[in-house]
Amino acid sequence: MAADLVLALNAGSSTVKFALFDVSGSEPALRYRGLIDRLGSVPAMCVRTPERNIVAERRWPEGARQPADFAGEILTWIESRLGGAALSAVAHRIAHGGSNLVDPVVLSAPVMEQLAALEPLAPLHQPHNLAMVRRVQALRPDLVNIGAFDTAFFRDLPPVARCVPLPPPWPERGVRRYGFHGLSYAYLQDRLRALKPLGAPARVVFAHLGSGASLCACRDGRPVETTMGFSPLDGLVMSTRCGAIDPGVLLYLMGPDGLDRDRIEDLLYRRSGLAAVSGLGGDMRGLLDSDAPASRAAVDLFVYRVAQEVGAMAAALGGLDALVFSAGIGEHAPEIRARVCERLAWFGIQLDPEANAASAERITLPRSAVSAWVIPTDEEHTLALGARQAIANDLTCRKADAA
Repeated sequence: MAADLVLALNAGSSTVKFALFDVSGSEPALRYRGLIDRLGSVPAMCVRTPERNIVAERRWPEGARQPADFAGEILTWIESRLGGAALSAVAHRIAHGGSNLVDPVVLSAPVMEQLAALEPLAPLHQPHNLAMVRRVQALRPDLVNIGAFDTAFFRDLPPVARCVPLPPPWPERGVRRYGFHGLSYAYLQDRLRALKPLGAPARVVFAHLGSGASLCACRDGRPVETTMGFSPLDGLVMSTRCGAIDPGVLLYLMGPDGLDRDRIEDLLYRRSGLAAVSGLGGDMRGLLDSDAPASRAAVDLFVYRVAQEVGAMAAALGGLDALVFSAGIGEHAPEIRARVCERLAWFGIQLDPEANAASAERITLPRSAVSAWVIPTDEEHTLALGARQAIANDLTCRKADAA
């Protein structure tokens, strides 16, 4: 079968992840994976093969840039490696699909209008996601662009977990809990199932811990609760986001001598969280390396909130069989994992210190009543699967229309 090549683009607020997949087989086959980071300072790109060998590196002059500014660089480099073949599609991560967009879909003009209307609900991510789509459309007008949505994983969230208890007309206007990081959770669910030949544990809490962080509780593979709700502000304390906050604080901030909407948004999304507590920034690596009391206080708060919310997730599940750590902090910070598991020892979690230090797949002892795992996430893999699904659905619709 000829190769069907899909470029997955994951444009965040300060990074761009991208990967080239051949989706002609039963599972997407990775060809290259790249990252452009430090967008606010000295942008740098690194591209690797599936074997982790570096095949390209580049730096740009210092200066603030937006993720979409690198679309042309990424496309040009990928196309130079296709060997005369052509891309079948570009798959984009879209943070918010609202109530209506749940399946991967071709990003037509009407769809883009729907997604643009959701920008106020995810202001750190949605504008960058859509700007990347528009830039690719402008640079390669003939390429098919497909969107897959972080909110889609939670399409069947139980009504009690979706509810925001406000009166009409707000529920009818879409004020509900949506959930985010769904592309990551879809991948982690499939990966955990593959690691357990007899089936994944029935009651699992997935911990996507990065600069943006959330938890997701799944029973028998279906989400029943999550920490992010109406927006990606909710739940855990994050790098620069406050997480769950008393609404009375917001009312106070809007007082007679307080802040307007734009300044409150900036405060909650960009100047709160670990950065605010530490005074030294929200990067967990820097906080763990620092002996400053404020840095330690920020780390303590992060661990406390994660453990606290794991307890809440377990309550929604009626118990806990497994805890899965993932994303930047979850995958690369053994100290954080150890401290979270220590706080959850009453659940019966018995950490294996050597396995945890090595970031092994399973980091608990065989006798542990609750198993704990480290599974690297791969949102781009989920994007490639979504692109294949959307292409197939689009072709089916065209054939039906032609008939």
